[in-house]
Parts: sequence; structure tokens; C-alpha cells
Amino acid sequence: MSARRWRATALLLVLAMIMAACTSSSDTEPDDPDAPATTEAAGESEGESDPTTGGEAGGDVGEEDVFVHAGDDEPLSLDPAQVEAGEYGEAVILQVYDRLVEFGPDGPDLMPGLATEVPSTDNGLISADGLTYTFPLREGVSFHDGSPFTADDVVFSWDRAMTMSLPEGTADLLNDNVASMQAVDDFTFEVTLQAPNAAFLNSIVTASVAAVVSQEVVEANGGVVEGTPNEFMATNPIGTGPFKFVEWNRNENLIFEKNDDYFGQVPALDLRIEIGPDPDVRVLGLRAGEYDMIETDPSFIGDIEGAEGVVIYSEGLLLEPIHIGLNLNITDLPEEDTIPADFFHDPRIRQAFNYAFDYEAFLNGALGGFGDFNPHYIPQGIFGYDPTAPVYQQDLAKAEELFREAGYWDEGFTVSVITEEANLFEIAALVLKDSIEGLNPNMQIRVLAVAEAQFDEAHASNPVPYAMWVKNADPFADPEAYLRAYAHPDGEWGEIHDFGAGYQDPERIAGLIDDAAQETDTTKRAELYAEVQRLLFEDPMWIIAAQEGVAVAYRDRVQGFVHNPLWPRPNVRWNYFSK
Repeated sequence: MSARRWRATALLLVLAMIMAACTSSSDTEPDDPDAPATTEAAGESEGESDPTTGGEAGGDVGEEDVFVHAGDDEPLSLDPAQVEAGEYGEAVILQVYDRLVEFGPDGPDLMPGLATEVPSTDNGLISADGLTYTFPLREGVSFHDGSPFTADDVVFSWDRAMTMSLPEGTADLLNDNVASMQAVDDFTFEVTLQAPNAAFLNSIVTASVAAVVSQEVVEANGGVVEGTPNEFMATNPIGTGPFKFVEWNRNENLIFEKNDDYFGQVPALDLRIEIGPDPDVRVLGLRAGEYDMIETDPSFIGDIEGAEGVVIYSEGLLLEPIHIGLNLNITDLPEEDTIPADFFHDPRIRQAFNYAFDYEAFLNGALGGFGDFNPHYIPQGIFGYDPTAPVYQQDLAKAEELFREAGYWDEGFTVSVITEEANLFEIAALVLKDSIEGLNPNMQIRVLAVAEAQFDEAHASNPVPYAMWVKNADPFADPEAYLRAYAHPDGEWGEIHDFGAGYQDPERIAGLIDDAAQETDTTKRAELYAEVQRLLFEDPMWIIAAQEGVAVAYRDRVQGFVHNPLWPRPNVRWNYFSK
């Protein structure tokens, strides 16, 4: 089964419309989309378009001075204090705002942002007790409205997010860690933590909620009200970053212009993000040269691979494992479900589901081989991943043994799994259905594939009104964030799904995660995470279908392409690109 098969019949029809749009403008228009760009990639020949190969008439038709990206979603907010982790607004915040330190283009190592140095114990900017961090700041930096940047803006920005404490945002990252902060002088910021946190720089200072806003702008446009969003900031980002926000045309696009005064890598191009085109439109717009880059996943590869002028970047893995949640806090289920409320309290049931899932079918089918498997619950590519940790593989005999021991083999059951429709998550649910029902037809999985808004409503409920659901993890840069959210009994999903009621030793799991969060010795910290991963294999709260591989498609006229899975999706910073 492949997600791209759902699009196959529409591709040629949409291609015809795209090509018609590409050739409809007059040659005398100043921004004639038919005129080849001066940096047109070599090898793109002129001629008639071929709808079977995606060849373009007249070469690339993209705009010479604008980088055009076709995204798959529309932001909900562009305010660092409001944006939800993993939501598309984070991609915009990354381009418009800066943080004190940043992930550079070359990997997980931090680089200076608005700070001139990355604090460490070696340079004396982290105190001996691990509690106080000092950030010397850049001088001469201005916000996009011209107001000057100082340490007071950092204090204001963090205090603002903590005061607003919006439920959809991630202010808890600051509220749960910051004890105090101050502007030592105009260009020195100091923060003291409540307790040592080995992930403070990687997971908190680099988060969207820690982006620095202008105190002058906020106070002139609604100020700060506890528990209340700022409507101006949600739609009018004004930062210090490489791109200046110009316009947000709802359901159409977001427009930005390059910041020629940026202190870092100054963009070569302006930027336009097309909002949520249909997957077919994205694919064929790329093939026709209308887009420079598109939001993709591995299911797109068959529609793009071999197209003239298109490059597919497929190195590495995303930090967003696709998982199936197992709910232990069942209070309300669809009437068709027959499982008891304590169904997933039994670790044998959770293990049986994990052994039954056909991982190879999902990886080699839906993901087309672009991906890999990771243990519970630290992705490959970040600190703490243990390549020797056990990973579930399909073992039908073991699954049958466990279902029999738990008493469900003969009587069977029916349970529903809710997922967004027409994407990789739905395919993961269907693989689960095939795996369980193929093992024993008395055990039935109802796949409820619904619209994104309906899924989001269910997913955001507490308690979740379903026993199972499919999505992907939010990407983080440090194992603390993953284990806190997805494994700790008192963490986000631990509370919602009541992990404490199912773990065989919840206090041990919580203690290991808490100890690792404060351990600054990296060797000892890695040992703690290795132990956690082995405990979670025996006591799983998720089925982790796969860690999706990177699959980014762009035109070969694009130069300077760089991808970092530690950046918010689409995991790029456009200021590095030219064409």
C-alpha cells in the first residue's frame, strides 16, 4: 500500500492546469513567469512539456528574486508566546526571530545567535553549580521596525511568555525552569534556574518560546495580559531575524523580504510560502518549475523521482517518530469498542501489540524504505540514542503467546484507532489493522480516518475519547524533552494517558528520567538513558512504527541547500539558499 497511489489519477489532470498557468502570461510583464531565470540550472532544455515526465516548456518558470516554498499547512499563530510545538508557525518564527543561541546548519552543535558566545563551564558563562547562565549579547542589532535590541528585550520576552502562559504554547519550558533573570547591563543577560538542567541550552533556549521580541512593539500593540493571546503579535511578527514579515494572505501565502542588515547569513532572496496546496498541486508545481521547494514525505518520491530539474534530498532521519498511542485513561469509547477500561493496563497487551505490528511493511511500503527503527523513546540522531537498545520487530508467535496469557485470544476484542485521513498516519493504522486481524480475526481494529480538524480536537482532549491514535512526535533536540513528554508518568502524555497506572515500576522510570535531566556528566547521562530505553522496551506505552527518513524535493536551480532536523519543519532556513 502506498499513499502516492491515492494521488496517481489526479496527477496528469493537475499537471495540465499547472502548465497552462505557466504559459499564460504576456512576455511584456515585468515578472513574466515564462522568462527563464538568469540562474537557470544547466541541463533543462527548452521544448514542449511532457506530462508523463514533468518536463517543462521553456525551462524553469520560477521567480528569479524570490524563493517559493509550497507548504502543507497554515500557521495558527506567529507569536513565540503562543505557537504550539511542532506547528507550522514555528517555521516562520525561525525565519523572522532570533534566539540567544541557535542550531547551526552543520548539525547538533550550538552556535551564537543574539548572544556572542554559547555558555559553557569552560568559558565561565555557566556557574559551577550549573544554575546560572550568562549571555553576552550582540551590540548594534535592531528589530525590523528599527527599535534597538538590548538585554531588556530578552528579559521582557521570556517574562512575557511566562506571564501569558497560554495553554497552546510552550511557556512551561520557561516557567518550570527559570527561577530569576536580569539584564546585568544593556548587553548582558543572566538567568538562574530552579535546578540544574542538562538540556537547558538545547531544548529551552533554542525553543520558539524563547525567541526575542521587541518590548517596544508589544507595549505599543496590546501589551501583555495574563492568559490572553496578543492578536497583533499572532499575525505581525517583528523580530531581528534574516527575513522581515510583509503580509499574510490567509489560505494563500505568507510573504517576506530579506533583511539586508542581518548580523548573520544575509538572505540572497526574498521568500514566499504558499499555504497548503493539495499534494498533487505541490508535486506538479515543482515539476513545472513553479515552486523552488515543496513540503514532502517519502510517499511523494514515486511521483517526483526522475523528473527533470528536480533534486531529492534524502539524507538522515527526521526527529519525529511515527507512533501509535495506547491510552490507559479510558473513560469514553465508541460504542463498537468492546475492550474494558483497563485493557492497556496489562503490559502483556501493550507488548503483544508491539510484537504484532508489521514494521517492515510500513517502512518498505508507506515510507518506501526512507526511514529506520528506534527504541522506546529516543530517536536516532540525538544524544542518548543507544544503538544497542532493543527494538521491536514483528514476532507473531510472541504476540499470540502474550494475547493468550492476557486472556484475549479466544474471545477477541474490537478497538478503534483514530487518525488523520490520507496520510502516513492512516497507513500506519491500516498496517496495524492488517497485522492484528491477520493474526486473529477475532481481534478487530476499526480505523477511523477523519479530517485533520476532527482528529486535532480528539487529540487535544483530556481524556482522549479513544483507546488508540496515530500521529508523530514533536521534534526535540535533547532526550529529556522526549522522555518527559512521552515516557515520564508525570509528563504530558503520562498524565493524559495515566502511565502511572500501567508501568510496572513508575517510580523507577520517573527517577531515571529526572536524574538524567540534571546530570551534567555526559557519560553518566548516557548510561541513565540506556537504562530507561531498556525499561521502556519491556513496558511500552507506544507502538513506534518507524522513524521517518528525510525526503525533501527542490529544483536543481537552488544553491546552498541545507537541512537540519533540529530546525522546525520543513527543517530549513531559507536565508542559506540562492538560485
